[in-house]
Amino acid sequence: GVLQQGMAMGEALTNYTLLTVGDGLVSQIPALLISAAAGLLVSRAGSDSRMGKQFAAQLLSSSTPVFIGAVIIFSMGLIPGLPSVPFMTLGLVMGTFAWYFLRKDETEEQDALMEAEAAAAEEEGAGQPEDVDHLLTLDTIELEVGYGLIPLVDKQQDGTLLGRIRAIRRQFASEMGLIVPPIHIRDNLNLSPAQYRLMIKGVEAAGTELMVNHLLAMDPGGAAQKIDGIETIEPAFGLPAFWIPLDKEEEAKFAGYTVVDNATVIATHLTEVIRTNAHELLGRQDVQHLLDNIAKSNPKAVEELVPNLLSVGAVQKVLQNLLRERISIRDLLTIVETLADFAPMGKDPDLLTEYVRQRISRSMIAPYLGQGKELQVVTLDRQLEEILTKNIKRTEHGSYLALDPGMAQQIVQAVTGQVEKLLAVNTQPVVMTTPTLRRHFRKLIEPSLPMVFVISHAEIADEINLKASGKVSLKNE
Repeated sequence: GVLQQGMAMGEALTNYTLLTVGDGLVSQIPALLISAAAGLLVSRAGSDSRMGKQFAAQLLSSSTPVFIGAVIIFSMGLIPGLPSVPFMTLGLVMGTFAWYFLRKDETEEQDALMEAEAAAAEEEGAGQPEDVDHLLTLDTIELEVGYGLIPLVDKQQDGTLLGRIRAIRRQFASEMGLIVPPIHIRDNLNLSPAQYRLMIKGVEAAGTELMVNHLLAMDPGGAAQKIDGIETIEPAFGLPAFWIPLDKEEEAKFAGYTVVDNATVIATHLTEVIRTNAHELLGRQDVQHLLDNIAKSNPKAVEELVPNLLSVGAVQKVLQNLLRERISIRDLLTIVETLADFAPMGKDPDLLTEYVRQRISRSMIAPYLGQGKELQVVTLDRQLEEILTKNIKRTEHGSYLALDPGMAQQIVQAVTGQVEKLLAVNTQPVVMTTPTLRRHFRKLIEPSLPMVFVISHAEIADEINLKASGKVSLKNE
């Protein structure tokens, strides 16, 4: 009985202790709430925002307090006697919030760091001069097109012009021995939709306006019948032509016209512009590249010439003289050996060019030969040759032709008359003079008649059959 009474008293004491502790904890809860509320009121006294917004900003301003609270609540779920599921669930939820706020803080710190670095770089760059070196780059050849011609240069729209340009560069390399620089193509909104411009070293060299969704029909001479179309001029050679709709192509071909699309028109015009300005496209670095290429198979020829006898600049001038008259420089080995032979006797590029022409005369004249190696030439009247020869002035810097402007104009007009007669019968005009007079006569007529090929007697091979097709004279004949 005594044991049972003691156990009952112990249980009662335990219950009393628990109730006493619980009552003490419960009595402290209002004090805790009052203290927290007082702290919130004091913190909000200096803020103009609402209490709910201010409370959320204070509580969620940092991830650290939320993370600590989550750990404590989760740990309370591990204490025996306390409900584990609610505490652990609440701890996990708060831990998830803490992880979200931690990532947000890191992102804000990275953004702030990047903004600070950008501001520092801008402040540093503000005190330094702007780098404008890239603005000094000048494209050697540039093609500008209006927005209506963009499909011609867009691969995604089956544009064929890029492939044609690659073919043009290969053609010049194989025929002329000239490596054409890469051609930069860009659109220009300042142009008309169907307009294009060809730029050589930043200066417009040629250009015209095409017609989109039309074809260009040219009369090669002797068309069977006229066709309906918009009259125009073919841009490359200035021939009369017509713009016709796409569905009239077969009709125009049947009538005897040559029909081409816009891509072919631009490619042909580009080819002619490059051929006309080939001498301007050959720089010293290009000449050095050509010499390095030939030195791989003939090193001694190059070593003897450059830099012992001539500089790269002097070789460049000779090659430019040849290209100016549309002469191929592909046989560079013969050109180099000829320069090495005659350079010791003089450094005049014009005179050296004449020696080179005599060495490569066979390949130079070949494009102008007809059947049976016949060459039709226009000669100069003997009296005219004597007048021109007497007016050649020689100085220490070279020789030049000094003529009265009136007489020079008469000579050009006389040559023009003979050239027009040859062109009327589809014959390429070739003028033949004496070796001494050739280069001076070429410079005289070049501004007005750049297409006329001028040769000398010394450049005619034995197997060539000459046929006189006209004579240039100051007399009225």
